[in-house]
Amino acid sequence: MPPPVKLSSPETGEFWEIPVLFEDELLLALNKPAPLAVLSNSSEPERASLMQLLHRDIERGAPWARARNLAYLMNAHLLDAEASGVMLLVKQKDALAPLADQFFAVPPCRTYVGLVRGVAAADTFATDAKIAPHPLQMGVVRVDEKEGKRSHTEFTVRERFEAGLLLDIRPIPDRPGQVRAHLKHLRLPLVGDFIYGGKQLFLSSLKPAYRLKEGHEEHPLMARPALHLERLDLAHPTTGQKLAITAPLAKDLTVSIKYLRRYSLGSASTPG
Repeated sequence: MPPPVKLSSPETGEFWEIPVLFEDELLLALNKPAPLAVLSNSSEPERASLMQLLHRDIERGAPWARARNLAYLMNAHLLDAEASGVMLLVKQKDALAPLADQFFAVPPCRTYVGLVRGVAAADTFATDAKIAPHPLQMGVVRVDEKEGKRSHTEFTVRERFEAGLLLDIRPIPDRPGQVRAHLKHLRLPLVGDFIYGGKQLFLSSLKPAYRLKEGHEEHPLMARPALHLERLDLAHPTTGQKLAITAPLAKDLTVSIKYLRRYSLGSASTPG
């Protein structure tokens, strides 16, 4: 496996060692951590973003960029700052168009894993609810059947817990906030996603006779929306070879699932 990409932001004092999931002469796929934004946001100019840091390091010749002889790097898709998982980048501009076509194609090429609150009678379900920017909350989207854009998201139950569900989620075309808005619409908000109605998950709510040490404060198992882009299924833009790029679940999501399996296991997981 290629060495990780090491980024730092002196302005914020943050450091990231980001694993490389796949790399060749044209593509670079990273396991993006949360809550690192992909692009800079004018409303939060002090917040570091992945592309800003990557471009800065390429310009100054940081070791990870110099070793790859990089002159160009661009994101092939978007991923919510609060989500972790596969982030695909291209090293040549002419690779963007053929990849963009695939991100809008049917069947969906992106598979997320999401941990949600609520129950679902069916093992597979979907929604075509249109979404649009929220008129009062910047950066938030909502279901709007009159003014919204067409959006489709498919869901498959991977595991059932007494406290919720673990879902495979496949959106088309994966607009910003689409998955989170659709889950709120279905009354299945992501754990930790307070903007879209999701409550935090605490170990004390799962473990019988839970006791917190005196003087300590309990922290949630998930401090951000429980959403992870686990897999991209694409054809290579030049060779046509089928690629399946996967990202191991983030540590916070892995720990949450571990405790749910131990203390809140519901009915059997969905057959494959």
